[in-house]
Amino acid sequence: MSLFHSSKSFLLVLLSGLFFFIASCGNDGFVPKPRGYLRIDLPEKNYRTFDSTFPYRFEYPVYANIAFDKFTQEEDFWMNLDFTRFKGKIHLSYKDLKEAKLSKLTEDSRTMVYKHAPKATGIRESLIDHSDRKIFGMAYSIEGSEAASPFQFYVTDSTNHFLRGALYFDAVPNNDSLQPVIDFLINDIDRFIATLHWKN
Repeated sequence: MSLFHSSKSFLLVLLSGLFFFIASCGNDGFVPKPRGYLRIDLPEKNYRTFDSTFPYRFEYPVYANIAFDKFTQEEDFWMNLDFTRFKGKIHLSYKDLKEAKLSKLTEDSRTMVYKHAPKATGIRESLIDHSDRKIFGMAYSIEGSEAASPFQFYVTDSTNHFLRGALYFDAVPNNDSLQPVIDFLINDIDRFIATLHWKN
C-alpha cells in the first residue's frame, strides 16, 4: 500500500470521526419533562342532611363541616361549608326577598362572578331550573389557572328566598393542580342544589 493511499484513508477516517463528533454535539439528549402535580386522594362520596332553623335544607358531604366566620355571623342564615382537607370553602349567603330586591341580588351575583374575568380564560354560564322545587338560578364555571373562585352559583324561588354560593381555596390560585379537587367539589355543589328545599 502506498503512502498516498494510507494518508488518504487516515484523512477519511479522521474527517468521518470529526463529522460524527460535531453532529453529536448539537443534541445533548435532554428533553424537559412536563410539570407534575402531587396525587390527591379523594374521599368516598357520602352525604348527610342539614336541617335546622334555617329557611332551607340540603345535603352536604360528610367530609365537610358547617362553619361560621366574621362575615357569616353578621347575617342571618349565612354559613360556610368547610373542606379542611382541601383548604377549600363554599361560602353560602342567604337573603329574604321580602327585604331585598331580586333583580339587584342577581345583578350583584353576576358582578361578583365577572370580577374574576381579568384572571379567567373563560366563564361558562349554566341555567339552573328545578321547577318542581321552585329552584331557579345560574351556575358560573370560572376557567383559568389564576381565578380566585373557580365556581359560583345562585338559586331562588323568585318570591321569598335567594341563596348564593361561591367556592374558594385558602391557597395561591393554581387551578391546574387543583382541578381534580375543583371537579370533585363541583359534584358536591350539584348534590347540594339537587337536594335543596326551601322552607315556608
